[in-house]
Amino acid sequence: MAIRTVVWNEFVHEREEAEVRAIYPDGIHETIAAALRQDPEIDVSTATMDAPEHGLPQERLDATDVLLWWGHKAHSQVSDETVDRVAERVHQGMGLIVLHSGHFSKIFKRLMGTPCSLRWREAGERERLWTINRSHPIAQGLGPSIELPQAEMYGEPFLVPEPLETVFISWFEGGEVFRSGLTYRRGAGNIFYFSPGHETYPIYHEPAVQTVLRNAVHWAYNPVPAWSDVSNAPNVPVDKAPEPIEQRGASLHKDGEAGFR
Repeated sequence: MAIRTVVWNEFVHEREEAEVRAIYPDGIHETIAAALRQDPEIDVSTATMDAPEHGLPQERLDATDVLLWWGHKAHSQVSDETVDRVAERVHQGMGLIVLHSGHFSKIFKRLMGTPCSLRWREAGERERLWTINRSHPIAQGLGPSIELPQAEMYGEPFLVPEPLETVFISWFEGGEVFRSGLTYRRGAGNIFYFSPGHETYPIYHEPAVQTVLRNAVHWAYNPVPAWSDVSNAPNVPVDKAPEPIEQRGASLHKDGEAGFR
């Protein structure tokens, strides 16, 4: 069964800035989708912010195995309701791949619980991504490093939680370094943050970057059924305890209640 994958993009820069449109005439999302479609095991569709419910209604998210997220200029315009739905699906087991300036997206900050801030510089300098975890599934098919002739510098400190794994560390021509490929798990969902992808440079046309994205979709995919009651968390009645017990005090809740929220 193919991995049902959605590439989400706010699709603002490509419409407003000619230099971005020249690189991504059909949008960043379509370039990424085309790269993913090279893998017959990935079934790809796209969504953009201007669609109803930002292209991510509940029924579509329920049918999504892995979601890729690219945003930059319009983070604040993404509705909280959409963020709630995406976060719930990640907790249930949907994979999430957050790209470049998506580090400041509402969904990534929600799942990380930190500011997700970093240092940056837009100078078109060279970036070398060192593959420091060469046995990781996301790094398969790559050499020791990926060279990008032009990139936006992202630098430490990167205010995110300690990751499960660091797959890539970037060095920039100006001297900074950055943890550019990080994995997390939230609930049953696998999350990968990958920093290259500034809109004024053709980074998503790079074959090695496309390899990373295809590998990441496979890594983020969780084939088991969704953890459907992940947010329900009802209380357990006394007569359902694993070992026999007696009620010894008053309770403010009825059996099976979800509790105060």
